[in-house]
Amino acid sequence: MHYLKNHFIRILLSLVITGYFVAHHLQLMPQTFIQTLENYAYDYRLSYFMPNSDDKQIVIIDVDEKSLNQIGHWPWNRAVMSQLMDQLFDHYKINILGIDMVFSEADQSSGLQELEKLAKNELKDIPHYHDILEKLRPQLNYDERFAQSLKNRRVVLGYIFTNDEADAKTRAGKQIEIGKLGYHAFNQETVEDNGIFHLAAYGYIANLAPLQKNALDSGHFNSSTDSDGVVRRIPLLYGYDSRLYEALPLTMLRYIVGAEYTELAFNDEYSAFSPSPVLGLHVGRYYFPVDQALQMNVPYRGTAGSFTYLSAVDVINGTIDKSVLYDKYVFLGTTAQGLLDLRATPVGRIFPGVEIHANVLSSMLEGRILATPPELKFFELLFLLTTSIIMIFIIPLFSPKWATTLTLGIVLSIIVSNFYAWNILQIVYPLTATLLLIMALFIFNMSYGFIQESYKKTKLNKLFGQYIPPEIVDEMNTDLSKTFSAEAESRELTVLFSDVRGFTTISEGLDSKSLSALMNEFLTPMTQVIHNERGTIDKYMGDAIMAFWGAPVTAPDHAEKAVLAAISMLDELKVLQANFKARNWPHIDIGIGINTGMMSVGNMGSEFRMAYTVLGDAVNLGSRLEGLTKQYQVQLIISEYTRAQIPAWSCRELDRVRVKGKDTPVTIFEPIGISAQLDTEILNELQTYHNALTHYHQRDWDTAHNLLTDLAQQQPTCYVYQLYLERLERILKTPPPEDWDGVCTFTTK
Repeated sequence: MHYLKNHFIRILLSLVITGYFVAHHLQLMPQTFIQTLENYAYDYRLSYFMPNSDDKQIVIIDVDEKSLNQIGHWPWNRAVMSQLMDQLFDHYKINILGIDMVFSEADQSSGLQELEKLAKNELKDIPHYHDILEKLRPQLNYDERFAQSLKNRRVVLGYIFTNDEADAKTRAGKQIEIGKLGYHAFNQETVEDNGIFHLAAYGYIANLAPLQKNALDSGHFNSSTDSDGVVRRIPLLYGYDSRLYEALPLTMLRYIVGAEYTELAFNDEYSAFSPSPVLGLHVGRYYFPVDQALQMNVPYRGTAGSFTYLSAVDVINGTIDKSVLYDKYVFLGTTAQGLLDLRATPVGRIFPGVEIHANVLSSMLEGRILATPPELKFFELLFLLTTSIIMIFIIPLFSPKWATTLTLGIVLSIIVSNFYAWNILQIVYPLTATLLLIMALFIFNMSYGFIQESYKKTKLNKLFGQYIPPEIVDEMNTDLSKTFSAEAESRELTVLFSDVRGFTTISEGLDSKSLSALMNEFLTPMTQVIHNERGTIDKYMGDAIMAFWGAPVTAPDHAEKAVLAAISMLDELKVLQANFKARNWPHIDIGIGINTGMMSVGNMGSEFRMAYTVLGDAVNLGSRLEGLTKQYQVQLIISEYTRAQIPAWSCRELDRVRVKGKDTPVTIFEPIGISAQLDTEILNELQTYHNALTHYHQRDWDTAHNLLTDLAQQQPTCYVYQLYLERLERILKTPPPEDWDGVCTFTTK
């Protein structure tokens, strides 16, 4: 719930993007550009995986420019077509012929009709004319000659359905029904009782009845043209008057394999998840999956010319080697540009229509079928939603580098699995919508994150830029796992107070310009030292500096950082003292007090002015410790609470004190250095001193006095030794009461 609350706007907008693609998928708001890109992706995969090999089993007889030049313009008279049939079946002995053209009009090129008119009119009384006409009639009736040439031969005629309602009607409003339709694979009852979906025709242009009667069978040569004008599918079954009719290559296959009829493979799990009652078609031992409209993807072998092309005139003249056509599956079509049977396909924008059907038959025989299962729509929707969940809720949890890596990994896995499904499983899974969704969500989330981080950085700079060094602000900006706030909270911190001793006297001896320059020269390096140890500047109070560690960035070693900063400040002070002396500026010295404890930290102030600061008793104690540096003539004092957090340091215990405003006494220390880095002599001195303090607090005054006397002689400049010797002299003269606790109480700040 916390995650949803913090990222509600981003999640909501991401869901809107997802909804856009889901609406396209459900066709509630179809987007042309997505479908166009999907077509490009389909064409690329088809071209990449197609075998690019010739199928010698199938031959195309081409009514090409050469044939038209030698025989004449199209249509040829049916006598020529009869001769072509005779050559193919008698001379070359082909297996089966599919004709990718329609013979819907009677052939009157022989002049028989005019001769018959003469026989009825001007020459009706000349018996010899009628005798000759009867002898010539069989030769001049080209349609009958063509029909007879089809008889008892494995010829499958082609016809076309009109799928545009406007084109399928005459001006009288009647449907166009030209010629004679052949065998229908499934009748009206089968279609309606099973709720079979299909492409529906509004009319047809078929062959003359005598031709259809003598042919083995017929099949439509319709194809499906996408919105970009490219043929990627053909309907294996086309509907007309609630009956289903086979495509030309499907009919040819049925006779090639010796199947009596085509069977439907019904969908036993027909539901909203698998919205088609038909999964595919069975033709003998062959099975072909179809989509919801009973269409089949055309698995092109390669570019145009993947089959053997023979000029029709060469077949008629018998100049082709018999072995080229013997027992072959043959299509008759045209590549001549004037005959308008050139189509746009994924493998070529100028592609012979007859070769499309040759590709279909070839893939059927090889079992090389690209399936588009009806349930694919449901699985694509599920995949879109799953992908969006990953991109919305999981990817943003990672850094930009890892988010990019994971997104690229997801994209790569989708492409690889999609290619595997295409090439190995022969299933056409959509690709573009999912990749576009991933890209859109990735770009959006990265952009949103960038804007959010820029806002966060600006906010952090505004909140903390004046208190902490820029590099820490940068770290805060890059720490995506934490949220930094200026709201007040209670936290254990370490506070440092630094003050220039005798500042009033110093300021009285300088004019305002010189005083300002001196303070700038002093505060700048001191601030830099604090920043170097990752401290937060609370405020400048004239000559005083207040800083703390542990906020806004949490620092487990905040106490040690503060002590290191204090030591570095004292080292920097020596450099400043030399520079100031060279410039004839007054000598300056500082006292530093450090305390660790629970403090309130955050933006505090009034409606007119706010400041990021710390408050609490622990802060006040730190201020009091800075004031005590003058009493003990040391430059740095830390409390027992800070001392407890720097065990690696050696410190000189100064005293047990009760500062103004606090009843609880506190032990104060002067840090000497990291124990491992100190000389043995210094460590021994500290050991002796702490033994003396132990005897002092145990009221063993003489032993304490003797030890401190020796120390004072060895280190006459150490004021603390002199301080305790003075106390002991007073105590020896006037012993304290029995309830004496060894605590020194201060009543001033």
